Amino acid sequence: MRTFLASLLVLAVAALQAPPSRAEAKAPAAAPAPSAPAPDLAYGAYQRQDYATALAEAKKRLAANPKDAAALTLIGQLHLEGAGVKADRKTALDWFRRAADAGGNEAAYRYGAAVLQGIEITPDRAAARRYLEQAAAQDHPAALHLLGEMALENEGAPPDFAKAADYFRRAAQFENADAQYALALLLKAGKGVAKDDTAAADWFARASEQGFAPATVELAIMRFNGVGGRRDPAAAAALLRKAALEGNAVAQNRLAHLLALGAEGVEKNVSEARKWRDQARAGGLLDHSLDDLGAEPPARKAKAP
Repeated sequence: MRTFLASLLVLAVAALQAPPSRAEAKAPAAAPAPSAPAPDLAYGAYQRQDYATALAEAKKRLAANPKDAAALTLIGQLHLEGAGVKADRKTALDWFRRAADAGGNEAAYRYGAAVLQGIEITPDRAAARRYLEQAAAQDHPAALHLLGEMALENEGAPPDFAKAADYFRRAAQFENADAQYALALLLKAGKGVAKDDTAAADWFARASEQGFAPATVELAIMRFNGVGGRRDPAAAAALLRKAALEGNAVAQNRLAHLLALGAEGVEKNVSEARKWRDQARAGGLLDHSLDDLGAEPPARKAKAP
């Protein structure tokens, strides 16, 4: 698992980069007829990249209802992206705060994540927790996951693994890959929950299916060693290749070892092993045990006829 503080920073920054969901960005100013829902002109314009219209329509909504959380969130997003207005993250956060105070789920998560790490604002863990719990109360998966990470960091006290596992499990049910991975690690280690390798492998697999490379690596190691399921070296090698292609340095390094040895499930291929070793090194993973593979021979130049 990433170190706690590093995880919190990565998550806080990511919270500000994702575009709003349709559910969060739309909220008709007046109750629509059941058979003919009112079109969401603001969000529709945002999707068409007609940002001037999106801003104008959102402001119309606010004129009718100053606590229209979806309109407030959308205006915040426009300022965050610099879409139709000057990019200004501090202004965006102010809109997100207003949206959160009006009951906005996504805005509560974004603002809570930002205030946790002091992104364009003074850090305030108590306020961060309050906003994140507001979003979590509405089953916001990323907010639940971030609260789980906070339980591990736990203000510098020993990690509260049980509380973290509860948050991670709730988020994992909504297919949050980060939470699925974190829950699997706790299940594998038996921290905060009963040790359960089978369940850990299942959660790693679900996160891997979403392209979460660290989970793919963990699953590959379990498959290779026959932990949490049937031993399957060939499947393990395929999983490592999948994660290696996604740029995961650990997978590239492990795959290089398998290819260098010609281990079960993979045919020996020293040239390919060198390639993955070098890619892992480029990604910051230096493994001197692979030095004896040497360097890739220079390509031969074709002789002129």
